[in-house]
Amino acid sequence: MSISPKRVALAFATTLPFYSLASPVMAQEAVQPEATHAIVEKQAVKSKKFMVASANPIATQAGYEVLERGGTAADAAVAVQLMLNLVEPQSSGIGGGAFMVYWDAKNKSLTTFDGREKAPMAATPDYWLGTDGQPVGWFDAVVGGRSVGVPGTLKLIETVHQRYGNQDWAELIEPARALAQGGFQVSHRMANSIANATGKRKLEAMPHTRAYFFDKNGAPLKEGTLLRNPEFAAALAMIQKEGSKVFYEGQIAKDIVEAVKTEENGGILTLEDMKAYEVVERKPTCAPYRGYEVCGMGPPSSGALTVGQILSVLSNYDLPAMGPGAESTHLYLEAAKLAYADRGLYMADSDFVKMPEGLLDQNYLKERAALIDPAKTMGKAEAGTPPWKEASIYAPDTQLERPGTSHFSIVDAEGNVISMTTTIETGFGSRVMSNGFLLNNELTDFSRAPEKDGKPIANRVEGGKRPRSSMAPTIVLKDGKPVLAIGSPGGSRIINYVAQSIIGILDFGMDPQVAISQPHVVNRNGATDVEEGTDAVAMIPALEAKGHEINVRDLNSGLHAIQILNGELVGGADTRREGTVLGD
Repeated sequence: MSISPKRVALAFATTLPFYSLASPVMAQEAVQPEATHAIVEKQAVKSKKFMVASANPIATQAGYEVLERGGTAADAAVAVQLMLNLVEPQSSGIGGGAFMVYWDAKNKSLTTFDGREKAPMAATPDYWLGTDGQPVGWFDAVVGGRSVGVPGTLKLIETVHQRYGNQDWAELIEPARALAQGGFQVSHRMANSIANATGKRKLEAMPHTRAYFFDKNGAPLKEGTLLRNPEFAAALAMIQKEGSKVFYEGQIAKDIVEAVKTEENGGILTLEDMKAYEVVERKPTCAPYRGYEVCGMGPPSSGALTVGQILSVLSNYDLPAMGPGAESTHLYLEAAKLAYADRGLYMADSDFVKMPEGLLDQNYLKERAALIDPAKTMGKAEAGTPPWKEASIYAPDTQLERPGTSHFSIVDAEGNVISMTTTIETGFGSRVMSNGFLLNNELTDFSRAPEKDGKPIANRVEGGKRPRSSMAPTIVLKDGKPVLAIGSPGGSRIINYVAQSIIGILDFGMDPQVAISQPHVVNRNGATDVEEGTDAVAMIPALEAKGHEINVRDLNSGLHAIQILNGELVGGADTRREGTVLGD
């Protein structure tokens, strides 16, 4: 597969309002699974007919070629996701799960599809407790089969393709299958991700991952290495012929269950768990914002609810008049604290947990906004009491997902729009491989403690439950029509990355590339994180004067956005990763 240079925008963005990317690298965050390996300056890409933005140029090209021959967004999503599995295996794949927000242009309707992983039916709330009755360490839980949930990504893309696609299923899979068989060159980002996952991160601890990601001398693969994956090619060939049935009921399912049970820290996943998996179509969760409807994935994701709370709180302040700077950033950080406090107490899989109906009640959020003092920080926020008919008493959950995720946005020639965030949880997932793809460690997204102070935690493990997520694939509507598709990886910071970028576009008039390139200043109801090596560092004195505790960190998002503006498509790909935008 060749990449068309004329369609891939890698040119320098001449102006970046608010910040610029400069200055030396500062302190790293110890738990950041993926560092920013390179900053590639980019400018917005514009087109008239269709567009795809994803985290790898080969995957973007695969989606572009589907759209070019008349395929729909649903068709392109199949090609993009399977190619990402091959060339960006550390972030997503059919061994993981995903959420999709879908705009159906023909019926002028918005819906969402839940392909989140599920806990084995035999799992109980004490799943992550050690022999001493205390939660096991996070990384002790990650590595091995016990952290693997039932994958949902393949069933999701098949479900959406069957409903909305017009291209042959096998043909959509063929580019990824052929490239897996023939080989591709390891990218700079993939090589660095492998190198950073060694040692205490234990990528080399599993025989299959060691054989695939390391050379014969045991060294991490270098950039430019030709990497073939015949096992994945064979699995894709079976999926071409048999669809997802072979994955959930056939030989691939048997192989997954065997790998989960026999690898280090063995799990309890069964063939019955695999066979029972279903994708769930859910109503979108939407919040009003300055005449727009910001819509995304509801529970088991906390993404749309928390983004919606942040924006609804900020709708009580005139951010457009303030413009970017310390004043508006302070308000943003305080709004994020309030939203994350509610997230930690209330949000989980709503199929298992009763959640307040009023989390997006505008009167409630106006009351929350009144707690913000423009002159000083509130410190750590407490959860509020939203309108709720059937109250339950929960303890707050402080479990935070790690970034091991990808996002892509697609608009086809018919006007259908997809915003899809896809993951295997932390970088390289559980480290367990089967049939050439990595299996997720999604069960570590549950709270490892089932209760606190005698109160159950909403996001505790339960059999068949889907762990809470922060993934926030988003489609913004104006007058009932889509105007923006956006999302990002980044673990529990996804919510901040997406909300900040939406504010940049809707409030400050930035194009998508400028908005997602602006350095991050984020808060998860604790200390404020400021992106290292950027002019955002210059705001630290002003924020500290308002009482903010500041950490300077490498904040590796992977935002990909497409704006629909006056009949034109305007796309952006995160400068912190190797993604591209293509369109016609």
